[in-house]
Amino acid sequence: MTHPFLDLTPLTAARFASIEDRVARLLRTEQDVVIMQGEALLPLEGAIRSAAGPGTTALNVITGPYGQTFGDWLRDCGATVIDLAAPFHTAVTAEQIREAFAEHPQIDFVSLVHAEAATGNTNPVAEIGEAVREQGALFYLDAVASIGAEPVLPDAWGVDLCVIGAQKAMGGPAGVSAVSVSERAWARMAANPGAPRRSYLSLLDWKERWLDGGRKALPHAPAQLEMLALEACLERIEADGLDAVMARHRRAAEATRAGARALGGGLEPYVYEDREAAPVATTLRAPSGVPASELVVRALESDPAAPLAAGGGALAKEMIRVNHYGVDATQGAVRASLATLGGALASAGLRVDVEGALRAAEAAWR
Repeated sequence: MTHPFLDLTPLTAARFASIEDRVARLLRTEQDVVIMQGEALLPLEGAIRSAAGPGTTALNVITGPYGQTFGDWLRDCGATVIDLAAPFHTAVTAEQIREAFAEHPQIDFVSLVHAEAATGNTNPVAEIGEAVREQGALFYLDAVASIGAEPVLPDAWGVDLCVIGAQKAMGGPAGVSAVSVSERAWARMAANPGAPRRSYLSLLDWKERWLDGGRKALPHAPAQLEMLALEACLERIEADGLDAVMARHRRAAEATRAGARALGGGLEPYVYEDREAAPVATTLRAPSGVPASELVVRALESDPAAPLAAGGGALAKEMIRVNHYGVDATQGAVRASLATLGGALASAGLRVDVEGALRAAEAAWR
């Protein structure tokens, strides 16, 4: 008996390379692109450990939990780390970046998360990239949540290491991810004696065994099903058009925020300013005295398919996430989320206007 998932012809090096080329086109980059055979934490950690070390002075921007993780990795590498933390309900500014450079002119590495799906904010990378170029620092960007939901342009923004994953706005698999690497970043890695080698984390291994050989022979067996799923999701984005995919995410965010404001019951957007809200997912602040995690449980009891989750860790008390990304970047998903949240708030004894919320969401979608 044959099975369509199990009995596949081995993925060729040429097909693997063609998928990398499609990722490069998605990013509009001329830089090298490497598809890593694991979830996005693999290249996120690998890129930091490859490019940073005891001689590095890093400005680590924290606008959510992933920024905190990057700081831990940088310190573990022996880098001197200067944390720039912003409240999770807002974004960092280019002016704050320049102020940090003025105070610490030795900074030569900047780590930033573009959009934090966990907190619902998004940072102005184009403006920040201009400030980083003025400093001459290496620029590392986590664009895992933003790719497919808003523009990600490593070349135009001067990003040296740009990591993406397909599992959110792209609507693809979680088991593979990609990183674009500038020539400056390759040079920094080559000069770093602590860069991982002969390791699953090693980007230099991929460069020497894959890129430098003309992408003729894969260094190890690829994650075949995940690679095919990535290829399929890239094909779907190309067929729909990236601008159309991003527009759906933007409308979903705008509709969710408008609906939440109209719903009442004490529910409100967690990120205050619309311009700082990420289109990939919308975070909402639960009313005082009503734990967000309990509201989500009640909401999912009425509609288990609604794309809702409580915030992680300490945020579970106050934050609700509407994960309107990928296949859920639709009016239907937004309406279902607002309706089920309205029902959960009403069951907690709070006064809500579900119909008003749905009307507001519909008006904002247009």
